[in-house]
Amino acid sequence: MLYPLTFHPISKERVWGGREMERLYKKKLPAGKPVGESWEISDRPGDVSVIANGPLAGKNLRWLMENHRAELLGDAKPANENRFPLLCKILDAREKLSLQVHPPAGKAAELGGEPKTEMWFIADAAPGAELFVGLKRGVTRAEFEKKVETGEVAECFHRVPVRAGDAMFLPSGRVHAIGAGLVIFEIQQNSDTTYRVFDWNRVGLDGKPRELHVAQSLASIDFNDFEPALVQNKFTGDRSIKRRPLVNDPLFNVEAWRMNAGAGVSLKPRTLQIIAGLSGRLEIQSGSASVKLSAGQFYLVPACLERTELRAKAGAALLRVCSGAL
Repeated sequence: MLYPLTFHPISKERVWGGREMERLYKKKLPAGKPVGESWEISDRPGDVSVIANGPLAGKNLRWLMENHRAELLGDAKPANENRFPLLCKILDAREKLSLQVHPPAGKAAELGGEPKTEMWFIADAAPGAELFVGLKRGVTRAEFEKKVETGEVAECFHRVPVRAGDAMFLPSGRVHAIGAGLVIFEIQQNSDTTYRVFDWNRVGLDGKPRELHVAQSLASIDFNDFEPALVQNKFTGDRSIKRRPLVNDPLFNVEAWRMNAGAGVSLKPRTLQIIAGLSGRLEIQSGSASVKLSAGQFYLVPACLERTELRAKAGAALLRVCSGAL
């Protein structure tokens, strides 16, 4: 019954957002608004992705989890409340995001939130773009707290110059912020808990300063996490298909692929997979179902499918995501 699924994106207006997803991926965005996030695959309360293709068009991911969980997930474990395990987004940061942290599993329940481990893949970067990730080596908790009080806490963050193709893993507890001029594909644990420690003294869309969560942030930050590096793995493979491991974590596995025009591959059978188009044109076929994939689109391949073929109609780059480690 199930087949490769596409969903209608959910646009999120953000004070730091822009219109780059319209330019890069031809996404239909709300007119005249700064759009910072496009939620591509989501099973969050109030933000559930609606199926866009095939016989199940109009049904949503919540319905799938309630009625076809075993077929959809296979061996993958659902998130809390029987929700889909992952949340997939595209982010457009025209300005810096707040300096923030997500609570680790051991602290989340105590703080009234959910743990959130994620990864960023840099799809587009302006010259000089950077990430704020982890602490500068030697920064102490006492120094960090003092800088929070004086409004100078950004000085404690490790800054990482980035360009398109770079990737960063962010386990829960790692302080971070996205710098200005970046479009990012974000793969994350199904959670929406964020604690802001500093927001550059700016106001939100309502004209008021956005809420900070200093106490929760201090309880969540890993103060031994100094100067983390970008993913260092390189591409390997033959002339037609090259693969680059990005993340292999108990929560999710992510690889970057490059495929020459005409290259084809059978996806791993009976495995929940998500294919995210970075560039070029792809086609996914399972039985009689065939769907085309362009840059900026995410396709969900249910675990029940025995044979799914992926073919590059033109030279293409993609992310392949699996729930859980491989």
